[in-house]
Amino acid sequence: MLQDCAQICSTSADFMLRASPLHQMTCRICAGICEMCADDCTRLADDEAMVLCVEACRRCAKSCGEMAGAVRKAA
Repeated sequence: MLQDCAQICSTSADFMLRASPLHQMTCRICAGICEMCADDCTRLADDEAMVLCVEACRRCAKSCGEMAGAVRKAA
């Protein structure tokens, strides 16, 4: 899950930097995958690195969700 999350984050950032008209789709997918990753990392909350992972994934999910929503409203 961590590798999938890292990959979709990278892909989503690439779509946004290139101003791809499809970036709202990658942002929406990225938000969902980041939430799934945070949920997985929560199961290992006794590890400090996993606590940081949960926080980072939740922030990313929120940001990507907002970007996907903002683009949808503007369209």
